Amino acid sequence: MKPLLINGEWVTSASAAENRNPSDTSDVIDLYAHAGVPETQAAIEAAVAAAPGWAETTPQERFVILNRTADELTARKQEIGTLLSREEGKTLREGILETDRAANIFRFFAGECVRQTGDLIRSVRPGIDVEVTREPLGVVGIITPWNFPIAIPSWKIAPALCHGNAVVFKPAELVPGCAWVLADILKRAGLPDGVLNLVTGKGSVVGQTMLDAPQINGITFTGSQGVGHRVAEACLKHLRKVQLEMGGKNPLVVLDDADLDQAVEVAVDGAYFATGQRCTASSRLIVTEGIFSRFVERLVDRCKTLRVGHALAEGTDVGPVASADQLQTDLKYIDIGRSQGGNLRCGGELLRRETEGYFLQPALFTDTTNDMRINTEEVFGPVAAVIRVKDYEEALWTANETDFGLCSGICTTSLKHAAHFRKNSKAGMVMVNLPTAGVDYHVPFGGTKGSSYGPREQGSYAREFFSTVKTGYVRA
Repeated sequence: MKPLLINGEWVTSASAAENRNPSDTSDVIDLYAHAGVPETQAAIEAAVAAAPGWAETTPQERFVILNRTADELTARKQEIGTLLSREEGKTLREGILETDRAANIFRFFAGECVRQTGDLIRSVRPGIDVEVTREPLGVVGIITPWNFPIAIPSWKIAPALCHGNAVVFKPAELVPGCAWVLADILKRAGLPDGVLNLVTGKGSVVGQTMLDAPQINGITFTGSQGVGHRVAEACLKHLRKVQLEMGGKNPLVVLDDADLDQAVEVAVDGAYFATGQRCTASSRLIVTEGIFSRFVERLVDRCKTLRVGHALAEGTDVGPVASADQLQTDLKYIDIGRSQGGNLRCGGELLRRETEGYFLQPALFTDTTNDMRINTEEVFGPVAAVIRVKDYEEALWTANETDFGLCSGICTTSLKHAAHFRKNSKAGMVMVNLPTAGVDYHVPFGGTKGSSYGPREQGSYAREFFSTVKTGYVRA
């Protein structure tokens, strides 16, 4: 059984759960300890005790630890990528790329450790200087989802440590393996005891205990809207800082003047790769009428070529759905799409492979409208719907008519429309002739409306959440 990490010690618990491979449900990766309330409280207390000492470390000390972590992730990316693919279901290529991304995130924030700056400002009063500096929050609670088992923990843990915070880390119950490996690497990289505490287990127990703890100074959460709202309410009670990423219903607009081949590949990548289990996935394909028929026919043909199979098998384009529960959710929305008048042009059926797994042929709906549930609610699976519109103006309105605002995209050869869309799309991230899914690690990540709340993640903008500003006045 893989234990918890509390105050620098590997700690067992009274309960544990199997981590099974969605490509082969007979493959048990390992048993992982489940923390209860006492273990979670011990982890919080350990972080509280360790926070002052970590806050006093030098930029160079933090740099060394984060850089060592990056180096080991890079050296072990084949091994860790394989584990990621086994526990989450991404293809091996995607698993390795995600591990490499995690390494780059740690390497970036290693550099940020020694790039931290402040401001020295002359006061409006004579003989007085003003010094603006940043300080750690203290203890940060990190709650991560299952769809990016090592990248999302990395882009939260790395800046938290970079800016001098101690961490209580709760990964998704479905994917404890990569979280355990990351905690082990950080411990061996020289992170002091108690600075990072790993508590795997149920959200209703571990997560709730974290939310109830007044000692936690900030919580960063990625997950569903419903849980995100509960996190926000709990944080408001304690007047603590909160950062929420809560998904998307991302539009990809395809205009009449788009490069057809490029548009189809952009749509397939954004909608179906990583089994569509990305908060930035292109789930709404908004297509103008001049290119509509050609685009749909070409997209249907391309979808039929996608090879669905075991995540570790050579030649697999799309791996399994991550869990039985998520598979049932996907099938439910496919039924909803049909019942509301959508035309299931291809896919949507369960597939049998050599191993028992959660294999689903990517589904494409046509004849849909923007108010159908498959276009208003996040499915989080390989399900996309095409919406036909008259022109660019209707496409832009349709793209913006959603409660979400994480990412949007447009395929066009018109500089005029590209520029206008970038400015007027009501999303935090905008892509031109690129999939909505797929972002760089060194620039801000986040959305508008119901997708995000609080400061942006990633890049130098991460400091807005993981540190707080202090203003000091000095009379010479």
